[in-house]
Amino acid sequence: MAHLETRESALDEQAGQIRSAMADLAARLRELDAEIENLRVTRKTLQTVPRPGPAAEQPPRPEMPDHPAYQQILTTPADTDRPMRARDICQALDLPILPKTTEGIRSKLKRLVARGILTDSEPGLFARPGT
Repeated sequence: MAHLETRESALDEQAGQIRSAMADLAARLRELDAEIENLRVTRKTLQTVPRPGPAAEQPPRPEMPDHPAYQQILTTPADTDRPMRARDICQALDLPILPKTTEGIRSKLKRLVARGILTDSEPGLFARPGT
């Protein structure tokens, strides 16, 4: 009889531990189910949000030639608010006013116009866009 009571007591203790573990697991299962439901709601909400359209793309910036002469040329029209001729730019850059020099500057100015960096409002007059 004593043996039966000892065995019954041990089994009651084990059953109590298992019931306690089951209660803990059931609570954890409820937490996981709630989290899963929150994720489902979030996914459903995100699927109803309209996707953003393509961002307004800025026009590509004109590619600047690498040669330093272009940088010097571009600083000259920036100093004035009026269009300049190739000869005026030669004078501003302290270059000799020779046909060879003037034509070299003019060809560089035309390249800058072709790339959209400068404009030529009239033949031979070069300026920054917007001036």
